[in-house]
Amino acid sequence: MRIVRDFKELIAPPPQAVVTIGNFDGVHLGHREIFRRVVARARSLQGTAVVLTFVPHPLKFLAPERAPRLINTDAEKERLIAASCIDLLICAPFTRELAACSAEDFVCEYLVGRIGVRHLIVGYDYAFGRGREGDSAFLRRQGELYGFTVEVLDPITRQEGVFSSTRVRELLLQGEMEAVVGLLGRHFTLEGQVVRGAGRGRSLGFPTANLQTEKDILPRPGVYAVKVKRGETIYDGVLNIGSNPTFGGRGMSVEVHLLDFSGDLYDEQLRLYFVRRLRDEECFAAVEALRAAITADVVAARQLLATTRIIEYREYLDCGNAAVSGGCP
Repeated sequence: MRIVRDFKELIAPPPQAVVTIGNFDGVHLGHREIFRRVVARARSLQGTAVVLTFVPHPLKFLAPERAPRLINTDAEKERLIAASCIDLLICAPFTRELAACSAEDFVCEYLVGRIGVRHLIVGYDYAFGRGREGDSAFLRRQGELYGFTVEVLDPITRQEGVFSSTRVRELLLQGEMEAVVGLLGRHFTLEGQVVRGAGRGRSLGFPTANLQTEKDILPRPGVYAVKVKRGETIYDGVLNIGSNPTFGGRGMSVEVHLLDFSGDLYDEQLRLYFVRRLRDEECFAAVEALRAAITADVVAARQLLATTRIIEYREYLDCGNAAVSGGCP
């Protein structure tokens, strides 16, 4: 997948561009279905599957106090979109000039002039441009004017309701990690660099790796059973998100204990896959009570994770071709 970070990099429009536009935070199964349709249509035209998104999220620029906490980092979102077999990802800088751009000018200058859109696929509630004036009816009129077709998708649902980034955030903040899998189609992940902490875990007999992460949103504080990827090796683990109240902590920390591992992890990158929330973080009256609780957490996590397989984004892709059961290379 080619990534373009400024419209000016598009010297010439890509051939037969099939385009979708959106923020796509979380890259949940609803987004994946949009991408699947974009890819299928592009392949039928022997054209280019294009995703257009904006950096930063428009609300973080226009109204930071109302901006959502993002499910993915920019790097994660790019990986997930690439795994959807998209040919071209345009990460357009969201600037004051772009925010002031009318819907008509956006279509003329960017969608038609820079991208050369031939077919546009958008969600039922998508709108863009100054004052969100560019809704689906507007886009259809513009398509008739400039010669591109517009496909507006109905809400993509499952039994529990419409796929939604907002719903994913709600579940994360409730610690409902198994329900999150049903919307994302994969385990929620967190990546971070191991940094030095207070060393309390080692003194308790359960050394932990303290992670520094760029994640905008973290699951509800508590103790979780997780899978931990170190390079190509997978470990079972117990994760604590919280403030270490037994020791009077105040700031939020992310600490993971790798089962059956010993060694130095400082400065390494680890990726965590959240499987299940085990319990709330607690303030214990004595260190021995904390040690006993962690021991119980390890037993519970070991039993659960022994039969758990990581669900990664590559495992349910068909690249726009339902006959293909594998995924993108």
